[in-house]
Amino acid sequence: MDDGKEREPRMKLNRREIMTGAAVLAAAPRVARAQGAGEILIGAVFPMTGSTAQTGLDAKNAIETAAAIINDKTDLDLPLARGAGLPGFGGAKVRVIYADHQGDPQKGRAEAERLITQEKAVALIGCYHSAVSATVSQTAERYALPFMCADSSSPSLSRRGLKFFFRASAHDEMFSSAMFDLMDSLRAKGQKIETLALFHEDTIFGADSANVQTKLAGERGYRIACDVKYRANSPSLTTEVQQIKSAAADVLMPSSYTTDGILLVRTMNELGYKPRAIVAQAAGFSEQALYDAVGDLLHGAITRGSFSLDLAQKRPMVARVNDLFKARAGKDLNDNSAREFMALIVLADGVNRAGTTDGEAIRAALTATDIPGDRTIMPWKGVRFDATGQNNGCDPVLLQYDGRKFVTVFPLLAAISEPVWPMNS
Repeated sequence: MDDGKEREPRMKLNRREIMTGAAVLAAAPRVARAQGAGEILIGAVFPMTGSTAQTGLDAKNAIETAAAIINDKTDLDLPLARGAGLPGFGGAKVRVIYADHQGDPQKGRAEAERLITQEKAVALIGCYHSAVSATVSQTAERYALPFMCADSSSPSLSRRGLKFFFRASAHDEMFSSAMFDLMDSLRAKGQKIETLALFHEDTIFGADSANVQTKLAGERGYRIACDVKYRANSPSLTTEVQQIKSAAADVLMPSSYTTDGILLVRTMNELGYKPRAIVAQAAGFSEQALYDAVGDLLHGAITRGSFSLDLAQKRPMVARVNDLFKARAGKDLNDNSAREFMALIVLADGVNRAGTTDGEAIRAALTATDIPGDRTIMPWKGVRFDATGQNNGCDPVLLQYDGRKFVTVFPLLAAISEPVWPMNS
């Protein structure tokens, strides 16, 4: 983790945590969830302090923007936007209570339990770090309470047999497939793309990302020139950057959070390493803080994403929602904050259709979710959860940084520009 407390994936669960299905419902502690007059409480677990605190603040602004749209009547074509509050609860308002996990999975677990048992939240949302989403969703499962994974993209999160886990946005296998689709299309046009350098941090996010990319490279005919795992939140990346520089791969594929991403790019510059292309697994490479710090060194870098402001050209609602978010946050929606915005919309829609604060009833309503893509702010086919709680209609996009903003370059149906390749051409 960014604070150094979680260095390896921790997916081993104790007996109490891995109970699913009827066993979970039978063993789950029963917590009364009677809500205050006119309020439905949602617990949000994000990093509000520490090295990714800005991401947590952006998440809060995104979620509060969504809550305001739900609670106040608008003419936006989003679920729950055209009324005031939740009609399934007589117009009750959604109120979100925030908890700070500080990038620590065990802190996240404790805060999730507090939100459930003390604050009486009817559902949880979070958590940015995949390692924290793992522990928080396990806690929600134990209490038979729905957990909406807002932004964590580790594929393994939806493969643990949990009944109360839901994710509206894509995971890293979907994202990585789009990245390889782009490289395949460029090779078909004559670009020389044969070797890849994988660079990833050592928590669940980085490990899962590297595993997926290694698998896809083998299937698609690319060679891994180097696979560099580094200690998250490391004070120095000199040795690691020397490794990827020596490999001289055609494409650098980093999986890093913001602080590590900034250090990576600065170290590359200090050592005179200019990759032919960067195709990043978002995270830090979708954050404005990274581009404020080192954007002058990243012209032409590509990152995967769930969201693009370019969609506003086809769907004006996107620009209107962005304006509402920008009034709070002072910045545009990005890949993370757009997913967090939609996560609360989808979760609240399920709670509303359940018409009760009972966790099993909300879970059942979420499994029946059917939201068309044009009723979201994303370039998705729609929101429909499979048996694992994963939405498979959440099509990714690839965005290229042009020195001022991100431009959608892939896939063709969403692109507004051809990709510049190599990035330093």
